[in-house]
Amino acid sequence: MENNSKILLIEDDESLGYLLTEYLKMKDFDIVWQKDGTLVLDTISKHHFDLIILDVMMPKIDGFTLAQKIKQHFSEVPFIFLTARSLKVDVLKGFAIGAIDYLKKPIDEEELVVRINTLLRTLSNKKTSSKNDKNEFSIGNNYLFKKDQLQLIYKEKIIRLTVRESKLLHLLISKQNNICTHKEILNKKKKKNDYFIFFFYI
Repeated sequence: MENNSKILLIEDDESLGYLLTEYLKMKDFDIVWQKDGTLVLDTISKHHFDLIILDVMMPKIDGFTLAQKIKQHFSEVPFIFLTARSLKVDVLKGFAIGAIDYLKKPIDEEELVVRINTLLRTLSNKKTSSKNDKNEFSIGNNYLFKKDQLQLIYKEKIIRLTVRESKLLHLLISKQNNICTHKEILNKKKKKNDYFIFFFYI
């Protein structure tokens, strides 16, 4: 997976924060290092982050409380804990709050990079899958296709589709601006001697 992902590191330890920031920059990550947990929400509101890495034991506000605030105000932003708090109760609390991983200090920098890349790849695949699972599709300026409802709507007029017609239309939409082969259509339709074609004048 290509890097250049934007990561927010929340770490009050000067030495560790500097080390991780410089190392992750070497690996082509875009890093913002935040030492003061009380300023984190403001930082997140001003920038898009692909991932947040936060410590638990910090002054002013602990990582668990901060994570709860992040989850409340920015629920779409994934976060992980990187902390010396390694008791089972702490790990379970971290996951209960909504962390996608809980890493224990000290951690090897190379292992951290592998973990980050794996997490980002998994999150990217989930987003792609979510997009592919959507139900409504706009076709040109006049048509709206509702896959699950088996409906093609043209200027508020509802055209009822069969299951086979709906599957074929969805296939054509997924292949927009690409060639859809005869074999793909047959595989989608599951019948080799039954041919039909949709023509849309858009």
